[in-house]
Amino acid sequence: MTIAPPRPEPSPPGAPVRRAITEVLSRADRAFRRVTTGAGLTMLAILVVIGFFLVYRSGPAFDTAGFGFFATIRFDPASGVLGVLGLLYGTIVVALIAVLIAVPLSILAALFITEYSSGKIRGFLTGLVDLLAAIPSLLYGLWGFAFLGPQIMPISLWLTENLGWFPLFSDKENALYIQSMFIAGLVVSLMVLPITTSVIREVFAQTPPGEKEAALALGSTRWGMVKTVMLPFGRGGIIGGSMLGLGRALGETIAVSLLLPQVPEITNHILQFGGATISGFIANNSGASGLALSGLMAAGLVLFVFTLATNFTASVIISKSRSGAGVDA
Repeated sequence: MTIAPPRPEPSPPGAPVRRAITEVLSRADRAFRRVTTGAGLTMLAILVVIGFFLVYRSGPAFDTAGFGFFATIRFDPASGVLGVLGLLYGTIVVALIAVLIAVPLSILAALFITEYSSGKIRGFLTGLVDLLAAIPSLLYGLWGFAFLGPQIMPISLWLTENLGWFPLFSDKENALYIQSMFIAGLVVSLMVLPITTSVIREVFAQTPPGEKEAALALGSTRWGMVKTVMLPFGRGGIIGGSMLGLGRALGETIAVSLLLPQVPEITNHILQFGGATISGFIANNSGASGLALSGLMAAGLVLFVFTLATNFTASVIISKSRSGAGVDA
């Protein structure tokens, strides 16, 4: 014997029609999806417009220099010589120095915040790391130029005296100069630290608690659990966060323009006076016109493509990793 469910009572004539809650929510969801899709497409359109603008304005420079633009170190529009190789070299060197310093500190800071600190300290440290990202880059540059540079001079001397056999530290004559790529990379590393730490901390926080508890239950120490569970789980996030920090370091402008003389060159001595980056060189020569302006636009196009490629690669690595499963690149 089956009992039929009660039928809903019909609404009286003239009463307002009651619509299902699911229908209202469905309309709200559709509206929200349209807004978010429009915002994403707008950002994509802005990137495309910027790219086409840089390509259009850099045309005279490419017509003058040709493919030699990518193989020439000098950038002297007055002599008709345009090259981005020296600027690109300094950009990559400063960014790599920043990442090599920031990533280990970010991993250790993220581990301490997520695993070793208590609740109140964890919240304070999380806010402190996020606060570092809000400090203007100009203040970082002034601090590095006025304070950090003179303090680093003894370290530069120690490196040349004890590690002079290594080519990067072998220039004893110019090791005491303040405006060097080493100091610029050190300051940029402090600017990269917040974003890298935040990404790695979020990845570590997503480690499955069951796997951590299982490792501890099997007799593993806290460090053993971190080494066998948290670090393998967050490997993709560590790589992705490092590359996002690299993209941030590649585009740093104001601080680098203060810390480097912006002289395009290729050198294997990171402690000596000299060096230039694309963004810093553009900032120092922003009042240019004619062929010089076109050359700066061409250099900006190179940096634009290089940064996009770096960030896209980071997104792909995060999406393919276990810790970033389900994240679209």
